[in-house]
Amino acid sequence: MTDTEHMSAVPAEASTDYQKTIRIKADPETLFDALTTPAGLSAWWVPATGSGQAGGELKFQMSFPDPLVIHVDEATPAAVRWSVTDCSFEPDWVGTRPAFTITPVDDEVSELTFRHHGLTQELECIEMCTAGWNHYISSLRDYVEIGQGSPKGSPADNARRVIESSAS
Repeated sequence: MTDTEHMSAVPAEASTDYQKTIRIKADPETLFDALTTPAGLSAWWVPATGSGQAGGELKFQMSFPDPLVIHVDEATPAAVRWSVTDCSFEPDWVGTRPAFTITPVDDEVSELTFRHHGLTQELECIEMCTAGWNHYISSLRDYVEIGQGSPKGSPADNARRVIESSAS
């Protein structure tokens, strides 16, 4: 599967939010389910509870004991948009807005554009967060294409973290 991955190219004076676009061999409904159900989110990102429907709240166990708390601003087959409302272990994330845009390419392929509004070079976590999102967006693709992602704590995720910590 060919995929395109890039950081957004925007003028220096504009926001430089983290952004990545990939093509995934899946229909939009499959992607939507992976982005809005606790089971789907847990399979490619981190253990999740709550409601992924518009107006709902999702809690992600990224750092025990306090979860990452996200308000679901929009959940449609074309777009899933969140607002981070609580993140004690990464306070820079509070107020940022992760967003997924799903565009059908043909009957078997969709394009996913992920943009984390507010995740910019100005945040201390940018390198760690960029590496994390790069891994987890690929994990999402693997989950919907082959049924097996690399969520937090998986062998692939743990290996990535070891490599990152040795590079620091």
